[in-house]
Amino acid sequence: MLEIFLTIFLGFILLVLFYSFWGRRRRNGEPPLIKGWIPFLGKALEFRENSQQFLTQLQKEHGDFFTVLIAGRYITFIMNPLLYPSVIKHGKQLDFHKFSDSAASRTFGYTPMSSGHFPGMSDRIQRTYTLLQGPALDSLTHSMMANLQHVLRHHFLFTENSGLWEKAELYEFCKSVMFQSTFNTLYGHLSYLHLDELREDFEKFDNFFPLLMARVPICFLGNTKAIREKLQRFFYPQRMAEWKSPCDFIQDRMSIFQQYDALQDRDKAAHHFAMLWASVGNTIPAAFWCLYHLMSCPEALAAVREEIMNVIGEKNMRSILQEDIVITRQQLEQMVYLESSVNESLRLSSVSMNIRMVQEDFCLRLDAQNSIGLRKDDIIALYPQSTHLDPEIYDEPQRFQFDRFVEDGKEKTDFYKCGQKVRYYRMPFGSGATQCPGRFFALNELKQFVCVTLLMCEMQLMDNQHEVSLDNSRAGLGIMPPANPIPFRFRKTLGGTEREE
Repeated sequence: MLEIFLTIFLGFILLVLFYSFWGRRRRNGEPPLIKGWIPFLGKALEFRENSQQFLTQLQKEHGDFFTVLIAGRYITFIMNPLLYPSVIKHGKQLDFHKFSDSAASRTFGYTPMSSGHFPGMSDRIQRTYTLLQGPALDSLTHSMMANLQHVLRHHFLFTENSGLWEKAELYEFCKSVMFQSTFNTLYGHLSYLHLDELREDFEKFDNFFPLLMARVPICFLGNTKAIREKLQRFFYPQRMAEWKSPCDFIQDRMSIFQQYDALQDRDKAAHHFAMLWASVGNTIPAAFWCLYHLMSCPEALAAVREEIMNVIGEKNMRSILQEDIVITRQQLEQMVYLESSVNESLRLSSVSMNIRMVQEDFCLRLDAQNSIGLRKDDIIALYPQSTHLDPEIYDEPQRFQFDRFVEDGKEKTDFYKCGQKVRYYRMPFGSGATQCPGRFFALNELKQFVCVTLLMCEMQLMDNQHEVSLDNSRAGLGIMPPANPIPFRFRKTLGGTEREE
């Protein structure tokens, strides 16, 4: 036993020595290189522990751009938002879609679209995203509105004794409401669908999502592969054919998949499972932060509630507990304080990376003074959280300020750094050609969720509540979930108005 241990230990020491002396070296013109001493992992552990603090410290030591080894990937971070446009607009040698296809196919278990087996399918799928924006968004808005009211009315506010407070955990509440409402809006309805079981399996898989994205083989992650296969089976074409009223977006995707004989049923199902994750994986934690920040700030809650009531009118306000009301996309756009509150919540909770894969060795000019050498297959990353929390761009950046993005009754879009206007000052959905194609639907969902919840429920955080923090284990992947449970209490409103105690 001792001999085996010594052999492994000596092997590891030799690997570290080889990595230190013959590993990657910085070339002339390249950014500073930070590798750490652990082969392959590099600085992954420090990044995972507190990505913002880690990158801010490296920025102080090395400047606005540097390359870090993280979980086998050399990632060049651009930390100054004034340099972002040079990356976002540079399309020829920087690509996102190949990286996305590779990462998503490996994570969700389908054959990559770039494999050559499905000519034209990627472009056709990209075109379906127009059904999540513009005029097509109206029908989705209408459907989501009805589903939110149904879920709240029948699963949370069904008791006749409406005067009593009920206790719940806020993140669980948001997961329950948003998962079912979003699923029914996109995929339709069927009485025998067991969405509670689906959500439970989804959450088990989602717990390992960061490790899958970090390229940890799924065979090392316990029963995650079995859970993924179970989730895929839920979306087999034979089952989906029985679901009632899926949205046009999902119907178009189903139609495209049917036209490719080489695409197996398992692959079709895996694509649908991936879309489910895309639709709720970040929207659910975002919904939590929207409610949490409003409930934590009485001034914000009062202003947003008053704005909602002014837009929808007294009749709708009083009837929502008994029958469905309609809040149109145009009415949602009138609610500037609601939108500002949602955007402010996203600013504080988004810890995403905007990434591009380098297609060939080349020199990228960032501005008149700076150029950097990049290597093929490296990643160049923008890290918006450093912008979102920059005190030069945002006054008191750690504080929730519900009207931060309102100026003279309209959306505020002018923010500055070093005397220059910052074009990309808020980036929860990515940037340029790689922006999330479902961002308009997601924003609408969040605003609808807040509207319906505040109209139907009176909600309060429990006394002596600890301040919630971000769960940084998902750093770089989107909206962070809360790190600790948040108990709260709720009860029906009296026709949209709060009760007197």
